[in-house]
Amino acid sequence: MRQQQSDHIAKASGFIAALDQSGGSTPKALHLYGINEAGYTTPAEMFDLIHAMRARIVQSAAFTTNHILGAILFEETMERRIGSLPSADYLWQNCNIVPFLKIDKGLLANVDGVSMMAPIPALDALLERAVAANIFGTKMRSVIESASASGIQAIVDQQFQLAQRILKHGLTPMLEPEINIKIADKSAAEALLLQAIQTQLDALPETQRVMLKLTLPQTSNHYAPLIAHPRVLRVVALSGGYNRQTATQMLGQNAGMIASFSRALTEGLSTRQSDAEFNKTLAQSISEIYTASISKQA
Repeated sequence: MRQQQSDHIAKASGFIAALDQSGGSTPKALHLYGINEAGYTTPAEMFDLIHAMRARIVQSAAFTTNHILGAILFEETMERRIGSLPSADYLWQNCNIVPFLKIDKGLLANVDGVSMMAPIPALDALLERAVAANIFGTKMRSVIESASASGIQAIVDQQFQLAQRILKHGLTPMLEPEINIKIADKSAAEALLLQAIQTQLDALPETQRVMLKLTLPQTSNHYAPLIAHPRVLRVVALSGGYNRQTATQMLGQNAGMIASFSRALTEGLSTRQSDAEFNKTLAQSISEIYTASISKQA
């Protein structure tokens, strides 16, 4: 099964849906969906509501393997069911969509121009649970706030160190060293990030492959060397705060890079929509993101 999933991610056309809003980002996601904080009183109620939103997306007729290769889940979602199946099994068995798991626990304070990942308690136990739940890969996010060579090197080192622990469990790590789209020296940060990642990839054993989730670059095809690298299964792009129109336009200018959008994917969806309206809006979003993901492919 894992080889089949790996081949699907590497070779099929489509994109990866990011359905991994955490406790910190869930209130905003629910607000955009039409549910404000007055609509729930406890974290449990909040997570019930976001899971219902995710299940509605996944069970929509628009959410199919024809356009979507994989989906990133929040840990709490992995432990729930969609329909009659555990979430990861529903994605793969019913939809032929490869399940990933967000494993990071948020960020540390900005030091040296970057926000490193916070410690991940009981990481190995979490990875064992992911394997038992039939998760294919993991995703972990850190953030670059300036073109600091030493800070970016520290971010990349941390990402690859965690990747080694993940690979030992037979999972495929998706590294996400996000660059804040609002920083003035974004292009310089992208140049430093490319160099640091290339060096780490070159040092990986031939048998190891990782995925990369990167901010859409200022210069088209900036990350082409990473897309072509033999240790990289796939390079995906985060929307990073760009709206869907801007994100898809930028993505379409980067050959071989596919989307892994969250906010841009759910833009326009509302709890007040009928199922027909919801499915129509989601189908339009998926179509736009898919088209951008397959355009100018390498």
